[in-house]
Amino acid sequence: MQNDKTNLSERLLDFAADIVKLAAQLNKTAVGRHVGLQIARSATSAGTNYEEACGAQSRADFTHKLQLVLKELKESLYWLRLIKKSDLLSSSDFDVLMQEANELTRIIAKSVVTAKRNT
Repeated sequence: MQNDKTNLSERLLDFAADIVKLAAQLNKTAVGRHVGLQIARSATSAGTNYEEACGAQSRADFTHKLQLVLKELKESLYWLRLIKKSDLLSSSDFDVLMQEANELTRIIAKSVVTAKRNT
């Protein structure tokens, strides 16, 4: 059985990969490219910051890096909401991505609260 770190790490990696695929599907207009680059940046950054948090040098460093993960996930959620509201993309998998982004955000937010309490 995988431990929580590995499971969450894989979920963040899968989320980033799915967002990269979504970004590639956006129209090749100036708006589509802008939104695609922004959401790809924030989603991939969430995973890399989580990996950095796992190798943090102190509890304070760990908490700070987890807060960065949360920030990037919230930004990804914003871009997903914008894509949906603007009808930039119609995909049957879109709601699954929104659900995963929300779940990851809740998990990391709870982890930040716990980390702050233990610092």
